[in-house]
Amino acid sequence: MSSAGVDKIFAGSIPKLYEEHMVPLIFQPYAEDLASRLASRTLSRVLEIAAGTGVVTRYLASMLPDDVSIVATDLNGPMLDMAADIGTSRPVEWRQADAMQLPFEEGEFDAVVCQFGTMFFPSKSKAFSEARRVLRAGGVLLFSVWDRIEENEFAHTVTTALESLFPRDPPRFMARTPHGYYDLALVEHDLQDGGFVSSVQVNTVAARSIAASARVPALAYCQGTPLRNEIEARDKSRLGEATDVAAEAIANRFGPGPVNGKIQAHIFAVER
Repeated sequence: MSSAGVDKIFAGSIPKLYEEHMVPLIFQPYAEDLASRLASRTLSRVLEIAAGTGVVTRYLASMLPDDVSIVATDLNGPMLDMAADIGTSRPVEWRQADAMQLPFEEGEFDAVVCQFGTMFFPSKSKAFSEARRVLRAGGVLLFSVWDRIEENEFAHTVTTALESLFPRDPPRFMARTPHGYYDLALVEHDLQDGGFVSSVQVNTVAARSIAASARVPALAYCQGTPLRNEIEARDKSRLGEATDVAAEAIANRFGPGPVNGKIQAHIFAVER
């Protein structure tokens, strides 16, 4: 399978490990930030795409007025199933859907929200075009992407550490996909190709990724993301070893006890 195909597989034990470790490690602070950016807007219907295990959905449900309906979608069934099982503080509509071909009519939503999903779309401009199509006039597309991997210390440390384990063909999922769409000019170009002509607001937001030990981010990245698929494709028997190597590298850089690393992302907002 191509790297592009492997990058999208969130199956087996990945959804559970993703929710248990990756969400509190890197996604939760940005989920709260993203939801808060909608709180001041007048809304009646919100669409979330690439909802994953629902961390943004949970914040939307708790921070937006109860009369704002929320539709949360994801292409990946196992991730969406976990989101629905965890649930929200009030009812939302869970729906499996492809961001490249949204199953909604034109102008159905006041806002379309996507946290760290855009990087996985095969054609960003096509996905932006679909988001624009389902937005009402004056509606907003709000989404986040990770900055370059060097600005995200745990991801960079893990990726570099695995080069020693697989020197001929190092796993590059983190650099290639989650941290591969950080060029602001490219994103704005893709938005224009997708039909957005209004000015784009961009905020670069740094935060801290905190864990009780180096083992936590090592387990999160190596076993709770599609990086696991890359490791196992090279040698399935070495997943545990890869996790150990990553944990050792994080401990060497950040210390043997609780660890604290920088994370950084870009938040985009553009109106239809």
